[in-house]
Amino acid sequence: MPPHPRLLRRARRIVLSLAVATAALTPLSARADQPSRPAGGPVLVRTENGWVRGETTTEGRQFLGISYAQAPVGDLRWRAPRPAAKWKGVKDATRYGNYCAQNTYWAPGYDKQHTTEDCLDVNVYAPPPGPGGRHRGKLPVMVWIHGGGNIGGAGRDIVPDTFARRTHTVVVTLNYRLGAAGFLTLPGTTGNFALLDQQQALRWVRANIGHFGGDRTRVTLAGESAGGSAVCAQLASPGSRGLYRAAIIQSGVFGDCAGATRKKAVADGIAFAAKLGCTEPAGAADCLRAKPTKEILDAQRGTGPDLWRTTVGGRELPLQPADAFASGHAARVPVMNGANSKEGLVFAYDSFDRWGTPLSADTYPKALTSTFGEETGTRALDRYPLGAYDRPGYAYAAAFGDHLFACPALRINPRLAERGAVYAYEFADRTSPWFASLPQHSDFNFGATHAAELNYLFKPYGRSADLNTEQHTLSAQMTAYWGSFLHGSPPHAKGQEAMPEQGFRPGRVLQLRTASAGGNAATTTLRAEHHCGLWDAAPDAVRLRGTP
Repeated sequence: MPPHPRLLRRARRIVLSLAVATAALTPLSARADQPSRPAGGPVLVRTENGWVRGETTTEGRQFLGISYAQAPVGDLRWRAPRPAAKWKGVKDATRYGNYCAQNTYWAPGYDKQHTTEDCLDVNVYAPPPGPGGRHRGKLPVMVWIHGGGNIGGAGRDIVPDTFARRTHTVVVTLNYRLGAAGFLTLPGTTGNFALLDQQQALRWVRANIGHFGGDRTRVTLAGESAGGSAVCAQLASPGSRGLYRAAIIQSGVFGDCAGATRKKAVADGIAFAAKLGCTEPAGAADCLRAKPTKEILDAQRGTGPDLWRTTVGGRELPLQPADAFASGHAARVPVMNGANSKEGLVFAYDSFDRWGTPLSADTYPKALTSTFGEETGTRALDRYPLGAYDRPGYAYAAAFGDHLFACPALRINPRLAERGAVYAYEFADRTSPWFASLPQHSDFNFGATHAAELNYLFKPYGRSADLNTEQHTLSAQMTAYWGSFLHGSPPHAKGQEAMPEQGFRPGRVLQLRTASAGGNAATTTLRAEHHCGLWDAAPDAVRLRGTP
Protein backbone atom coordinates (compact mmCIF):
# COMPACT_ATOMS: atom_id res chain seq x y z
CA MET A 1 0.00 0.00 0.00
CA PRO A 2 1.19 3.59 -0.54
CA PRO A 3 2.71 5.66 2.26
CA HIS A 4 0.37 6.87 5.01
CA PRO A 5 -1.25 10.22 3.98
CA ARG A 6 -0.33 11.93 7.26
CA LEU A 7 3.37 11.23 6.81
CA LEU A 8 3.24 12.14 3.15
CA ARG A 9 1.62 15.47 4.02
CA ARG A 10 4.48 16.16 6.41
CA ALA A 11 6.98 15.10 3.74
CA ARG A 12 5.39 17.49 1.24
CA ARG A 13 5.50 20.33 3.77
CA ILE A 14 9.16 19.84 4.62
CA VAL A 15 10.12 19.53 0.93
CA LEU A 16 8.41 22.88 0.42
CA SER A 17 10.15 24.49 3.37
CA LEU A 18 13.59 23.22 2.51
CA ALA A 19 13.33 24.13 -1.12
CA VAL A 20 12.80 27.75 -0.18
CA ALA A 21 14.85 28.09 2.99
CA THR A 22 18.05 26.15 2.42
CA ALA A 23 21.25 27.59 3.86
CA ALA A 24 23.28 27.69 7.03
CA LEU A 25 22.64 30.56 9.46
CA THR A 26 25.59 32.67 8.39
CA PRO A 27 25.78 36.43 7.85
CA LEU A 28 23.91 37.58 4.77
CA SER A 29 25.87 38.95 1.86
CA ALA A 30 22.76 40.99 1.06
CA ARG A 31 19.20 41.49 2.20
CA ALA A 32 17.24 38.25 2.27
CA ASP A 33 14.80 39.50 -0.39
CA GLN A 34 17.40 40.88 -2.79
CA PRO A 35 20.57 39.06 -3.88
CA SER A 36 23.56 41.39 -3.98
CA ARG A 37 24.29 44.96 -2.98
CA PRO A 38 25.00 46.95 -6.14
CA ALA A 39 28.67 47.57 -6.87
CA GLY A 40 28.12 49.96 -9.75
CA GLY A 41 25.59 51.84 -11.84
CA PRO A 42 22.58 50.67 -13.79
CA VAL A 43 22.82 48.41 -16.83
CA LEU A 44 20.46 48.79 -19.77
CA VAL A 45 19.48 45.87 -22.01
CA ARG A 46 16.93 45.84 -24.80
CA THR A 47 14.72 42.73 -24.84
CA GLU A 48 12.13 41.74 -27.45
CA ASN A 49 9.49 43.37 -25.24
CA GLY A 50 11.32 46.56 -24.35
CA TRP A 51 14.24 48.04 -22.41
CA VAL A 52 15.11 46.83 -18.89
CA ARG A 53 17.38 48.44 -16.34
CA GLY A 54 19.36 46.02 -14.17
CA GLU A 55 22.41 46.72 -12.05
CA THR A 56 25.99 45.66 -11.56
CA THR A 57 26.90 43.79 -8.39
CA THR A 58 30.00 42.41 -6.74
CA GLU A 59 29.50 39.24 -8.82
CA GLY A 60 28.46 40.62 -12.20
CA ARG A 61 25.15 41.86 -13.55
CA GLN A 62 21.60 41.00 -12.51
CA PHE A 63 18.16 41.71 -13.96
CA LEU A 64 15.26 40.83 -11.70
CA GLY A 65 11.51 40.42 -12.15
CA ILE A 66 11.30 40.51 -15.95
CA SER A 67 7.89 39.32 -17.20
CA TYR A 68 8.01 36.41 -19.62
CA ALA A 69 4.22 35.99 -19.86
CA GLN A 70 1.05 37.95 -19.27
CA ALA A 71 -0.53 37.74 -15.84
CA PRO A 72 -2.66 34.53 -15.82
CA VAL A 73 -5.70 36.23 -14.30
CA GLY A 74 -9.36 36.46 -15.20
CA ASP A 75 -10.06 34.61 -18.42
CA LEU A 76 -6.37 33.58 -18.63
CA ARG A 77 -6.63 31.45 -15.48
CA TRP A 78 -6.17 27.76 -16.30
CA ARG A 79 -5.08 28.53 -19.82
CA ALA A 80 -1.70 28.25 -21.52
CA PRO A 81 0.48 31.30 -20.83
CA ARG A 82 0.55 34.09 -23.37
CA PRO A 83 3.77 35.96 -24.18
CA ALA A 84 4.40 39.14 -22.23
CA ALA A 85 3.19 42.35 -23.85
CA LYS A 86 5.62 44.98 -25.10
CA TRP A 87 6.20 48.06 -22.99
CA LYS A 88 7.39 51.59 -23.65
CA GLY A 89 10.24 53.31 -21.89
CA VAL A 90 12.63 51.48 -19.53
CA LYS A 91 11.36 48.89 -17.08
CA ASP A 92 13.08 48.66 -13.70
CA ALA A 93 14.68 45.23 -13.19
CA THR A 94 16.47 45.81 -9.89
CA ARG A 95 13.91 44.12 -7.62
CA TYR A 96 12.24 40.74 -7.64
CA GLY A 97 8.70 40.45 -8.91
CA ASN A 98 5.78 38.96 -7.02
CA TYR A 99 5.63 35.53 -5.45
CA CYS A 100 3.16 33.28 -7.24
CA ALA A 101 -0.02 32.62 -5.26
CA GLN A 102 0.66 30.23 -2.36
CA ASN A 103 -0.15 29.56 1.26
CA THR A 104 1.97 30.23 4.32
CA TYR A 105 4.63 28.16 6.02
CA TRP A 106 7.54 28.91 8.29
CA ALA A 107 10.27 29.66 5.73
CA PRO A 108 11.62 33.25 5.57
CA GLY A 109 9.52 35.36 3.23
CA TYR A 110 6.60 32.95 3.36
CA ASP A 111 5.06 33.98 6.67
CA LYS A 112 1.96 35.31 4.94
CA GLN A 113 -0.34 34.05 2.24
CA HIS A 114 0.60 35.38 -1.21
CA THR A 115 -2.45 36.00 -3.39
CA THR A 116 -0.89 37.74 -6.40
CA GLU A 117 -1.19 35.87 -9.69
CA ASP A 118 0.82 38.39 -11.72
CA CYS A 119 4.06 36.52 -11.07
CA LEU A 120 5.39 34.95 -14.27
CA ASP A 121 8.87 36.50 -14.13
CA VAL A 122 12.47 35.55 -14.75
CA ASN A 123 15.67 36.71 -13.05
CA VAL A 124 18.89 36.85 -15.09
CA TYR A 125 22.40 36.67 -13.61
CA ALA A 126 25.42 37.28 -15.83
CA PRO A 127 29.12 37.22 -14.91
CA PRO A 128 31.28 40.33 -15.18
CA PRO A 129 32.38 41.15 -18.73
CA GLY A 130 35.96 40.53 -19.74
CA PRO A 131 38.56 43.10 -20.77
CA GLY A 132 37.06 45.80 -22.94
CA GLY A 133 33.62 45.25 -21.45
CA ARG A 134 32.74 42.20 -23.56
CA HIS A 135 32.76 38.41 -23.27
CA ARG A 136 34.50 36.23 -25.81
CA GLY A 137 31.44 34.96 -27.62
CA LYS A 138 28.10 34.03 -26.14
CA LEU A 139 28.05 32.12 -22.84
CA PRO A 140 26.25 28.87 -21.94
CA VAL A 141 22.96 29.32 -20.09
CA MET A 142 21.38 27.46 -17.16
CA VAL A 143 17.62 27.85 -16.60
CA TRP A 144 16.74 26.90 -13.00
CA ILE A 145 13.34 25.58 -11.86
CA HIS A 146 12.81 25.99 -8.11
CA GLY A 147 11.50 23.31 -5.77
CA GLY A 148 8.69 23.53 -3.26
CA GLY A 149 6.46 20.50 -3.63
CA ASN A 150 4.56 22.15 -6.53
CA ILE A 151 2.73 24.32 -4.00
CA GLY A 152 5.30 26.94 -3.00
CA GLY A 153 8.62 28.62 -3.59
CA ALA A 154 9.93 31.14 -6.10
CA GLY A 155 12.79 31.77 -8.49
CA ARG A 156 14.37 34.06 -5.89
CA ASP A 157 14.95 31.11 -3.54
CA ILE A 158 18.46 30.57 -4.85
CA VAL A 159 20.89 33.30 -5.82
CA PRO A 160 23.30 31.91 -8.44
CA ASP A 161 25.37 35.05 -9.07
CA THR A 162 28.61 33.57 -7.66
CA PHE A 163 27.95 30.33 -9.53
CA ALA A 164 27.49 32.30 -12.78
CA ARG A 165 30.79 34.10 -12.24
CA ARG A 166 32.75 30.96 -11.34
CA THR A 167 31.35 28.88 -14.21
CA HIS A 168 31.35 31.75 -16.71
CA THR A 169 27.70 31.14 -17.57
CA VAL A 170 24.43 33.07 -17.58
CA VAL A 171 21.83 31.75 -15.11
CA VAL A 172 18.08 32.33 -15.32
CA THR A 173 15.67 31.52 -12.48
CA LEU A 174 11.93 31.58 -12.99
CA ASN A 175 8.53 31.61 -11.31
CA TYR A 176 5.70 29.32 -12.40
CA ARG A 177 2.10 28.79 -11.30
CA LEU A 178 1.71 26.62 -8.19
CA GLY A 179 -0.91 24.44 -6.55
CA ALA A 180 -4.35 24.66 -8.12
CA ALA A 181 -3.27 27.52 -10.39
CA GLY A 182 -0.53 25.37 -11.93
CA PHE A 183 -1.75 21.79 -11.68
CA LEU A 184 -5.57 21.70 -11.56
CA THR A 185 -7.09 19.64 -14.39
CA LEU A 186 -10.75 20.08 -15.29
CA PRO A 187 -13.00 19.09 -18.20
CA GLY A 188 -12.13 21.31 -21.13
CA THR A 189 -8.68 22.28 -19.79
CA THR A 190 -5.29 20.79 -20.51
CA GLY A 191 -3.87 20.91 -16.99
CA ASN A 192 -0.08 21.08 -16.66
CA PHE A 193 -0.09 24.88 -16.60
CA ALA A 194 3.12 24.91 -14.55
CA LEU A 195 4.87 22.91 -17.29
CA LEU A 196 3.49 25.28 -19.92
CA ASP A 197 4.76 28.26 -17.91
CA GLN A 198 8.23 26.72 -17.79
CA GLN A 199 8.14 26.17 -21.54
CA GLN A 200 7.09 29.77 -22.13
CA ALA A 201 10.02 30.91 -19.96
CA LEU A 202 12.32 28.77 -22.12
CA ARG A 203 10.91 30.43 -25.23
CA TRP A 204 11.60 33.82 -23.63
CA VAL A 205 15.17 32.70 -23.01
CA ARG A 206 15.56 31.57 -26.62
CA ALA A 207 14.33 34.96 -27.86
CA ASN A 208 16.16 37.20 -25.40
CA ILE A 209 19.14 35.62 -23.70
CA GLY A 210 21.52 36.78 -26.42
CA HIS A 211 20.93 40.36 -25.24
CA PHE A 212 22.36 39.34 -21.84
CA GLY A 213 25.42 37.60 -23.28
CA GLY A 214 23.94 34.10 -23.34
CA ASP A 215 23.98 31.55 -26.15
CA ARG A 216 20.43 30.49 -27.06
CA THR A 217 21.78 27.25 -28.56
CA ARG A 218 23.50 26.16 -25.32
CA VAL A 219 20.72 26.14 -22.72
CA THR A 220 20.66 23.61 -19.89
CA LEU A 221 17.42 23.08 -17.98
CA ALA A 222 18.03 22.33 -14.28
CA GLY A 223 16.12 21.99 -11.03
CA GLU A 224 16.04 20.45 -7.55
CA SER A 225 13.31 18.50 -5.72
CA ALA A 226 9.98 19.45 -7.34
CA GLY A 227 12.04 21.52 -9.78
CA GLY A 228 14.04 18.41 -10.67
CA SER A 229 10.80 16.50 -11.17
CA ALA A 230 9.69 19.27 -13.53
CA VAL A 231 12.91 18.81 -15.53
CA CYS A 232 12.14 15.10 -15.67
CA ALA A 233 8.67 15.86 -17.04
CA GLN A 234 10.02 18.38 -19.56
CA LEU A 235 12.32 15.72 -20.96
CA ALA A 236 9.20 13.72 -21.80
CA SER A 237 7.11 16.69 -22.99
CA PRO A 238 6.98 17.30 -26.76
CA GLY A 239 6.33 21.01 -26.14
CA SER A 240 9.81 21.66 -24.77
CA ARG A 241 11.77 19.96 -27.55
CA GLY A 242 14.48 22.15 -29.02
CA LEU A 243 14.34 24.69 -26.20
CA TYR A 244 17.38 23.28 -24.34
CA ARG A 245 20.40 21.13 -25.12
CA ALA A 246 21.01 19.42 -21.76
CA ALA A 247 19.30 18.81 -18.41
CA ILE A 248 20.20 18.48 -14.71
CA ILE A 249 17.94 16.64 -12.24
CA GLN A 250 18.79 17.07 -8.54
CA SER A 251 16.79 14.92 -6.10
CA GLY A 252 13.83 15.05 -8.47
CA VAL A 253 13.09 11.47 -9.51
CA PHE A 254 10.83 10.56 -6.58
CA GLY A 255 8.03 8.29 -7.78
CA ASP A 256 9.96 7.75 -11.02
CA CYS A 257 8.79 11.25 -12.06
CA ALA A 258 5.29 9.84 -12.47
CA GLY A 259 2.28 12.09 -12.91
CA ALA A 260 -1.41 11.36 -12.41
CA THR A 261 -3.44 9.78 -15.19
CA ARG A 262 -5.80 12.22 -16.84
CA LYS A 263 -8.80 10.26 -15.54
CA LYS A 264 -7.61 10.63 -11.94
CA ALA A 265 -6.54 14.25 -12.41
CA VAL A 266 -9.93 15.28 -13.81
CA ALA A 267 -11.77 13.43 -11.02
CA ASP A 268 -9.59 15.16 -8.42
CA GLY A 269 -10.13 18.51 -10.15
CA ILE A 270 -13.92 18.10 -10.17
CA ALA A 271 -13.86 17.22 -6.46
CA PHE A 272 -11.71 20.28 -5.69
CA ALA A 273 -14.00 22.57 -7.68
CA ALA A 274 -17.01 21.21 -5.80
CA LYS A 275 -15.41 22.32 -2.51
CA LEU A 276 -15.66 25.87 -3.86
CA GLY A 277 -19.26 25.52 -4.93
CA CYS A 278 -18.50 24.83 -8.59
CA THR A 279 -20.46 21.59 -8.85
CA GLU A 280 -21.17 21.43 -12.59
CA PRO A 281 -18.14 19.67 -14.16
CA ALA A 282 -18.57 21.17 -17.63
CA GLY A 283 -18.58 24.71 -16.24
CA ALA A 284 -16.19 24.21 -13.34
CA ALA A 285 -13.28 26.06 -14.96
CA ASP A 286 -15.36 29.15 -15.74
CA CYS A 287 -16.88 29.03 -12.27
CA LEU A 288 -13.45 28.92 -10.62
CA ARG A 289 -12.15 31.76 -12.78
CA ALA A 290 -14.61 34.03 -10.98
CA LYS A 291 -13.39 33.00 -7.51
CA PRO A 292 -10.99 35.22 -5.51
CA THR A 293 -7.43 33.89 -5.27
CA LYS A 294 -7.63 33.74 -1.49
CA GLU A 295 -10.69 31.52 -1.63
CA ILE A 296 -8.89 29.08 -3.92
CA LEU A 297 -5.80 29.06 -1.70
CA ASP A 298 -7.91 28.48 1.40
CA ALA A 299 -9.48 25.48 -0.31
CA GLN A 300 -6.00 24.08 -0.99
CA ARG A 301 -5.22 23.79 2.70
CA GLY A 302 -5.27 20.19 3.81
CA THR A 303 -5.47 18.76 0.29
CA GLY A 304 -3.70 15.45 -0.29
CA PRO A 305 -0.03 15.19 -1.25
CA ASP A 306 -0.71 13.72 -4.69
CA LEU A 307 -3.24 16.32 -5.81
CA TRP A 308 -0.82 18.84 -7.32
CA ARG A 309 1.32 17.06 -9.88
CA THR A 310 1.55 16.69 -13.62
CA THR A 311 -1.24 15.13 -15.67
CA VAL A 312 -0.29 12.31 -18.03
CA GLY A 313 -2.20 11.33 -21.14
CA GLY A 314 -2.54 14.58 -23.09
CA ARG A 315 -0.40 16.34 -25.65
CA GLU A 316 1.65 18.15 -22.99
CA LEU A 317 2.74 14.84 -21.41
CA PRO A 318 1.57 11.87 -23.48
CA LEU A 319 3.48 9.21 -21.50
CA GLN A 320 4.76 8.73 -18.00
CA PRO A 321 8.33 10.10 -18.13
CA ALA A 322 9.94 6.74 -17.27
CA ASP A 323 8.03 5.08 -20.10
CA ALA A 324 8.94 7.88 -22.50
CA PHE A 325 12.61 7.40 -21.62
CA ALA A 326 12.51 3.64 -22.11
CA SER A 327 10.60 3.83 -25.40
CA GLY A 328 12.71 6.60 -26.92
CA HIS A 329 9.90 9.17 -26.84
CA ALA A 330 11.89 11.75 -24.91
CA ALA A 331 14.39 14.50 -25.61
CA ARG A 332 17.73 13.07 -26.68
CA VAL A 333 19.92 15.45 -24.71
CA PRO A 334 22.67 14.80 -22.14
CA VAL A 335 21.33 14.51 -18.59
CA MET A 336 23.03 14.77 -15.20
CA ASN A 337 21.00 13.00 -12.53
CA GLY A 338 21.61 12.47 -8.83
CA ALA A 339 20.39 12.45 -5.25
CA ASN A 340 21.84 12.90 -1.76
CA SER A 341 23.01 10.01 0.37
CA LYS A 342 20.88 10.86 3.44
CA GLU A 343 17.80 12.44 1.86
CA GLY A 344 15.42 11.11 4.49
CA LEU A 345 16.94 12.65 7.62
CA VAL A 346 15.01 15.88 7.51
CA PHE A 347 11.76 14.04 6.74
CA ALA A 348 12.25 11.80 9.77
CA TYR A 349 12.97 14.81 11.96
CA ASP A 350 9.92 16.68 10.73
CA SER A 351 7.64 13.67 11.12
CA PHE A 352 8.63 12.91 14.71
CA ASP A 353 11.37 14.83 16.56
CA ARG A 354 10.16 18.30 15.57
CA TRP A 355 6.91 17.62 17.44
CA GLY A 356 8.53 16.17 20.54
CA THR A 357 7.65 12.58 19.64
CA PRO A 358 10.95 10.96 18.57
CA LEU A 359 10.79 7.34 17.51
CA SER A 360 11.67 4.70 20.07
CA ALA A 361 12.52 1.02 19.73
CA ASP A 362 8.86 0.28 20.44
CA THR A 363 7.34 2.77 17.96
CA TYR A 364 9.83 2.24 15.12
CA PRO A 365 8.22 -0.93 13.65
CA LYS A 366 4.78 0.68 13.54
CA ALA A 367 6.22 3.79 11.84
CA LEU A 368 7.62 1.59 9.06
CA THR A 369 4.41 -0.34 8.48
CA SER A 370 2.20 2.76 8.62
CA THR A 371 4.45 4.47 6.06
CA PHE A 372 5.18 1.63 3.65
CA GLY A 373 2.40 -0.88 4.31
CA GLU A 374 2.42 -4.02 6.38
CA GLU A 375 4.37 -6.27 4.01
CA THR A 376 6.98 -3.78 2.82
CA GLY A 377 7.33 -2.22 6.27
CA THR A 378 8.01 -5.61 7.84
CA ARG A 379 10.65 -6.38 5.23
CA ALA A 380 12.17 -2.93 5.79
CA LEU A 381 12.52 -3.76 9.49
CA ASP A 382 14.95 -6.52 8.50
CA ARG A 383 16.89 -4.27 6.11
CA TYR A 384 17.12 -1.36 8.56
CA PRO A 385 17.64 -2.96 11.99
CA LEU A 386 17.92 -0.60 14.93
CA GLY A 387 21.29 -2.06 15.88
CA ALA A 388 22.83 -0.52 12.76
CA TYR A 389 21.86 3.06 13.69
CA ASP A 390 22.51 5.45 16.56
CA ARG A 391 18.80 6.15 17.05
CA PRO A 392 15.49 4.91 15.61
CA GLY A 393 14.93 8.18 13.75
CA TYR A 394 18.07 7.60 11.69
CA ALA A 395 16.92 4.10 10.75
CA TYR A 396 13.55 5.43 9.63
CA ALA A 397 15.29 8.23 7.72
CA ALA A 398 17.44 5.74 5.83
CA ALA A 399 14.39 3.74 4.76
CA PHE A 400 12.39 6.83 3.81
CA GLY A 401 15.20 8.43 1.81
CA ASP A 402 16.16 5.22 0.02
CA HIS A 403 12.53 4.59 -0.94
CA LEU A 404 11.68 8.13 -2.07
CA PHE A 405 14.93 9.42 -3.60
CA ALA A 406 18.03 7.21 -3.79
CA CYS A 407 16.54 4.13 -5.43
CA PRO A 408 14.30 5.99 -7.91
CA ALA A 409 17.36 7.99 -9.03
CA LEU A 410 19.34 4.79 -9.57
CA ARG A 411 16.36 3.01 -11.13
CA ILE A 412 15.69 5.73 -13.69
CA ASN A 413 19.28 5.94 -14.96
CA PRO A 414 19.08 2.90 -17.28
CA ARG A 415 15.86 4.25 -18.75
CA LEU A 416 17.36 7.69 -19.23
CA ALA A 417 20.33 6.04 -20.93
CA GLU A 418 17.98 4.61 -23.57
CA ARG A 419 17.54 8.10 -25.03
CA GLY A 420 20.98 9.66 -24.58
CA ALA A 421 23.98 10.21 -22.35
CA VAL A 422 23.28 10.28 -18.60
CA TYR A 423 25.81 11.10 -15.88
CA ALA A 424 25.17 9.97 -12.30
CA TYR A 425 26.24 11.42 -8.95
CA GLU A 426 25.43 11.14 -5.25
CA PHE A 427 26.14 14.02 -2.87
CA ALA A 428 27.51 12.44 0.32
CA ASP A 429 29.02 15.07 2.64
CA ARG A 430 27.62 13.88 5.98
CA THR A 431 28.89 17.05 7.71
CA SER A 432 27.00 19.43 5.42
CA PRO A 433 25.79 22.69 7.03
CA TRP A 434 22.22 22.79 8.30
CA PHE A 435 19.32 24.76 6.90
CA ALA A 436 17.94 27.99 8.29
CA SER A 437 14.59 26.27 8.92
CA LEU A 438 16.16 23.63 11.16
CA PRO A 439 17.02 24.09 14.86
CA GLN A 440 20.69 24.98 14.95
CA HIS A 441 21.25 23.47 18.40
CA SER A 442 19.50 20.16 17.86
CA ASP A 443 21.45 16.96 18.46
CA PHE A 444 19.83 15.48 15.34
CA ASN A 445 22.51 14.91 12.69
CA PHE A 446 21.08 16.03 9.35
CA GLY A 447 24.19 15.54 7.22
CA ALA A 448 23.70 15.06 3.49
CA THR A 449 19.92 15.38 3.68
CA HIS A 450 17.47 16.67 1.11
CA ALA A 451 18.64 19.89 -0.64
CA ALA A 452 21.98 19.93 1.24
CA GLU A 453 23.92 20.08 -2.04
CA LEU A 454 22.47 23.52 -2.84
CA ASN A 455 24.76 25.09 -0.23
CA TYR A 456 27.76 23.91 -2.26
CA LEU A 457 26.57 25.37 -5.57
CA PHE A 458 24.53 28.49 -4.89
CA LYS A 459 23.52 30.96 -2.20
CA PRO A 460 20.11 29.76 -1.06
CA TYR A 461 18.22 32.86 -0.01
CA GLY A 462 21.28 34.95 -0.73
CA ARG A 463 23.25 33.31 2.09
CA SER A 464 26.72 31.87 1.68
CA ALA A 465 26.99 28.64 3.65
CA ASP A 466 29.53 28.42 6.47
CA LEU A 467 31.79 25.82 4.83
CA ASN A 468 35.05 24.63 6.33
CA THR A 469 38.23 24.33 4.26
CA GLU A 470 37.48 20.83 3.01
CA GLN A 471 33.92 21.77 2.15
CA HIS A 472 35.08 24.84 0.25
CA THR A 473 37.25 22.52 -1.81
CA LEU A 474 34.31 20.19 -2.44
CA SER A 475 32.17 23.19 -3.36
CA ALA A 476 34.74 24.29 -5.95
CA GLN A 477 34.89 20.77 -7.36
CA MET A 478 31.11 20.48 -7.59
CA THR A 479 30.91 23.88 -9.26
CA ALA A 480 33.46 22.62 -11.79
CA TYR A 481 31.45 19.45 -12.47
CA TRP A 482 28.25 21.43 -13.00
CA GLY A 483 30.01 24.17 -14.95
CA SER A 484 31.80 21.81 -17.34
CA PHE A 485 28.48 20.13 -18.09
CA LEU A 486 26.91 23.52 -18.84
CA HIS A 487 29.76 24.20 -21.24
CA GLY A 488 28.94 21.03 -23.17
CA SER A 489 31.44 18.46 -21.93
CA PRO A 490 31.04 15.43 -19.66
CA PRO A 491 31.05 16.62 -16.02
CA HIS A 492 34.62 16.83 -14.76
CA ALA A 493 36.82 18.73 -12.32
CA LYS A 494 40.57 19.24 -12.38
CA GLY A 495 42.41 16.37 -10.72
CA GLN A 496 39.16 14.49 -10.01
CA GLU A 497 37.49 11.42 -11.41
CA ALA A 498 34.98 12.22 -14.15
CA MET A 499 31.28 11.67 -13.53
CA PRO A 500 30.42 8.25 -15.01
CA GLU A 501 28.25 8.04 -18.12
CA GLN A 502 25.64 5.31 -17.66
CA GLY A 503 25.63 4.03 -21.22
CA PHE A 504 29.37 3.39 -20.99
CA ARG A 505 29.58 2.47 -17.28
CA PRO A 506 26.09 1.37 -16.19
CA GLY A 507 25.46 1.47 -12.46
CA ARG A 508 28.63 3.40 -11.71
CA VAL A 509 27.93 6.58 -9.70
CA LEU A 510 30.27 9.37 -8.58
CA GLN A 511 30.04 10.03 -4.84
CA LEU A 512 30.83 13.64 -3.96
CA ARG A 513 32.66 13.76 -0.62
CA THR A 514 35.25 15.78 1.27
CA ALA A 515 38.85 14.56 1.20
CA SER A 516 38.79 13.20 4.75
CA ALA A 517 35.74 11.09 3.86
CA GLY A 518 37.53 9.55 0.89
CA GLY A 519 37.14 12.30 -1.70
CA ASN A 520 35.19 12.08 -4.94
CA ALA A 521 35.14 8.48 -6.13
CA ALA A 522 32.96 6.31 -8.36
CA THR A 523 31.22 3.30 -6.87
CA THR A 524 29.01 0.44 -8.03
CA THR A 525 27.64 -0.46 -4.58
CA LEU A 526 24.91 2.14 -4.10
CA ARG A 527 22.02 -0.12 -5.06
CA ALA A 528 23.01 -2.55 -2.35
CA GLU A 529 23.75 0.19 0.19
CA HIS A 530 20.31 1.71 -0.34
CA HIS A 531 18.52 -1.69 -0.38
CA CYS A 532 17.03 -0.99 -3.78
CA GLY A 533 16.02 -4.62 -4.25
CA LEU A 534 13.39 -4.02 -1.59
CA TRP A 535 12.15 -0.67 -2.87
CA ASP A 536 12.07 -1.60 -6.55
CA ALA A 537 9.63 -4.39 -5.69
CA ALA A 538 7.49 -2.33 -3.28
CA PRO A 539 3.83 -2.15 -4.39
CA ASP A 540 3.74 1.64 -4.62
CA ALA A 541 6.95 1.68 -6.67
CA VAL A 542 5.38 -0.77 -9.13
CA ARG A 543 2.23 1.37 -9.29
CA LEU A 544 4.16 4.56 -9.99
CA ARG A 545 6.06 2.93 -12.82
CA GLY A 546 2.84 2.03 -14.61
CA THR A 547 1.54 3.68 -17.78
CA PRO A 548 -1.62 5.82 -17.78
